[in-house]
Amino acid sequence: MKSVLDPDCVLADGLAAIRTQFQVPRSFPQPVLEAADAAARRVPVEHIDRTDIPFVTLDPASATDLDQALAIEASGTDLLLRYAIADVAWFVEDGDPVDTEAWRRGTTLYLPDGKASLYPPVLSEGAASLLPDGPRPAVLFTVRVAPDGAVKLDGAERALIRSRAKLAYETVTESELPPQFGELSRRIALAEAARGASRVDPPEQEVAHRSDGGYALAFRARHPSEDQNAALSLAANLAIAQALQAHHTGLFRVMAEPDAGAVQRLRNTARALGVAWPEAQPLADFRNGLDAADPHQAALMLAIRRAGQGASYAPWRADVLPWHAAVAAPYVHATAPLRRLADRYVIRATLAVANGQPVPDAVQQAFERLPKVMGRADSLSGQIDRAVIDLAEAVMLDGREGESFAAVVTDVDARGARMQLADLPVVTRIDAPGVAPGAALKVRLIDADPGQRSIRFEQVAG
Repeated sequence: MKSVLDPDCVLADGLAAIRTQFQVPRSFPQPVLEAADAAARRVPVEHIDRTDIPFVTLDPASATDLDQALAIEASGTDLLLRYAIADVAWFVEDGDPVDTEAWRRGTTLYLPDGKASLYPPVLSEGAASLLPDGPRPAVLFTVRVAPDGAVKLDGAERALIRSRAKLAYETVTESELPPQFGELSRRIALAEAARGASRVDPPEQEVAHRSDGGYALAFRARHPSEDQNAALSLAANLAIAQALQAHHTGLFRVMAEPDAGAVQRLRNTARALGVAWPEAQPLADFRNGLDAADPHQAALMLAIRRAGQGASYAPWRADVLPWHAAVAAPYVHATAPLRRLADRYVIRATLAVANGQPVPDAVQQAFERLPKVMGRADSLSGQIDRAVIDLAEAVMLDGREGESFAAVVTDVDARGARMQLADLPVVTRIDAPGVAPGAALKVRLIDADPGQRSIRFEQVAG
């Protein structure tokens, strides 16, 4: 998965096998590269000059596909978020080779040893990226944020912008960000709490050396600036969702709450990890109080993220409220068009409705087709994530055959029992007839095979 880092290349052979198994593209067809080269030379002519606004970007230090640039200013008691988003649609036209290839891919695929981009690098890491080396075409959203965190889309326009700095989560200082950056994030968090939202942003996992020469899955704590920056995207996506819903159009991100069975499995996981969860406390309240700096709680945050019934895309329908349970509101994806195909069309629709124009037929038709395309892309990404996790677990446990571990059964189904190790972020199955969910087990590692991405345990007497 994209959040598993491999600084010493211990997963290299296994990752190569995963790329082959899932047919992860290694490059782009030559006609696509040629079309992208030509598109990168396209001069912006429909963009208002906003290069006087002091935009900055905030991303991981190594990132070069920069979707978003931000600036914030006060407007009475409100804050105005000027959110510039890469104008991918300026470079990619409906039906051209770059567009056709993007529909085939759907999303950028991330693996620990690199990514398979949605668009050729000349666009995604060059002409369309909001890098600080010159003016860039963008779609500029103006989002009004009230003191209580309520958001409203004040406008959308094509604009020429200039980023003043490429800031990094790892090194950014408060003085480099707009003075209202923290306050805007606080307001969005306030509104989330009022709605009962329960987003979970777990820390990244990385493969780390152990002192005995083996490897372990460790967690990298999230930087505060990451969570604050995520609030800006949330604000924009919520405001855009409201505008599109009001105009009876759009493509929404929807997700149901975990069902009762999933919640019970999470309670069993919490027990396995030694994280106290009061019986009367709802999942939403519980997960909002988890601390990503605690390894056991971080592991539980990952379990919660994976326990939902899965987010999907749905076009606007009359008399249907497009609901995203974790956000507790209608929600869209519009702020990462370099990495997600659907965002390009949501942005185009927003430009139209914000300026009193009809949504192009090509966009309306795309909204009907995109759920299937994005669902397929999300499924492939999930399969790759799972394969990388299996590989990382096998690497971590390789050489520890014969050791015993404490575990708790999280659930039982027709295929047997699933268990969570108590001291490692590992969930796997075990042949343990007659056990019930919540049962404590002592298990012995029989085999860990990185080549097969498999681990096997047996139950032993406690």
